[in-house]
Amino acid sequence: MTDTRTRTLQIVDCQPRRLDDYLPIVPEVVREIRELAEPLQGSRIAHVNATALGGGVAEMLRYMVPLQRDVGFDANWYVIPPDDPFFEVTKSIHNYMQGKDGALTDEHQKTYLEHNKLIADLLAGIAADILIIHDPQPAAALAMMNGHPARLSIWRSHIDTSQPNQSVWGFLRPYLDVYDQVVFTLPDYTNQDFPKDKVNFITPFIDNLSPKNVRMDRNAARQYVTRFGIDVQKPLITQISRFDPWKDPKGVIDAFRLVKQDVPDLQLALVAQMASDDPEGVRVQKDVEDYAGGEAGIFLLVNLPDNDTAVNAFQTASDVVLQKSIREGFGLTVTEAMWKGAVVIGGNVGGIRLQIQDGKNGFLVDSPEEAAERIAQVLSDPDLRERLSQAAHEKVKSNFLMPHQLRDYLRLFRKGPWLA
Repeated sequence: MTDTRTRTLQIVDCQPRRLDDYLPIVPEVVREIRELAEPLQGSRIAHVNATALGGGVAEMLRYMVPLQRDVGFDANWYVIPPDDPFFEVTKSIHNYMQGKDGALTDEHQKTYLEHNKLIADLLAGIAADILIIHDPQPAAALAMMNGHPARLSIWRSHIDTSQPNQSVWGFLRPYLDVYDQVVFTLPDYTNQDFPKDKVNFITPFIDNLSPKNVRMDRNAARQYVTRFGIDVQKPLITQISRFDPWKDPKGVIDAFRLVKQDVPDLQLALVAQMASDDPEGVRVQKDVEDYAGGEAGIFLLVNLPDNDTAVNAFQTASDVVLQKSIREGFGLTVTEAMWKGAVVIGGNVGGIRLQIQDGKNGFLVDSPEEAAERIAQVLSDPDLRERLSQAAHEKVKSNFLMPHQLRDYLRLFRKGPWLA
């Protein structure tokens, strides 16, 4: 059970952000945000999720919450109490929700519900007009609160639930009925299981002004990656992801080995930042290390101390960036790399298909063999690289920057009777 010392909600401190700083990039979106936010001034928003470090949800909240404050909200971000047995169960739920076979045991269900009851008790002390619960970990808490003073409650799912394990979906689904609205990334993820007037679709975003995404000179990026043993005179392909079976790191190594038969000096970097709520990550890391077998040209880089700079450098310096997922709610690393003009080859799944238009601003693949074929094609054709690079950057600029999501959330906040 949870140590009594951790029976509190952590309030995450966020550095200030200014909406006006985005005016030069998306002026029309900024102006719409100002108009949408006007009648909501002073409203209290509480975001609740499982971790403050690691993973896309934490990264987005780190920038979204202060921007919501800048446009007039009293916005705060709360992280649930950590608990290792609970996180073991919720990682299983995450995998089941993305289609893994199996079922939760009675003990697993008990662990999940007991910790959500603790979360519910803690949330009862929070004053909020808008309550946003992120992902399955704290999803059941609202139903256990006997009514929450928030006037608008939202469950935001960030994962690919297009083919969920039906047993586990059936366990979780009744706890979602109490939410006023639900948010998914794509229509496929809803399983047509919610009233249409409660369903919303919002794409994730990157913050183009964050240290990870500000423009880095390519020569500086190449110099940076040399500290890890990378030879910048040789071709480099990179995947930046948690160590997770759904990210298919073994498939990436397979693709690398196929291309290496014809490009013997090819290098592969697997760059990972571990999430605090992902106990499976350490096991997968060991499995990937064994699979790589110390092979020359493969670099496994985990929890780099200056992670934002490292990610920026590798995405900028690499000849190809991979995200060969077999399930993916969206894939922020895809957007990050595309913003920097990288050529991205992604798995033909989920939210990656929303970002990459095959052959126009990157490539979609269904196997290591297809990935290898596309890697070889890109490495051999500089004109193709340049064309894909420019199209990738423009796709992100038009669709996937932080102001786009803030605008979409404001449109959601303006729905329904709660403002009356």
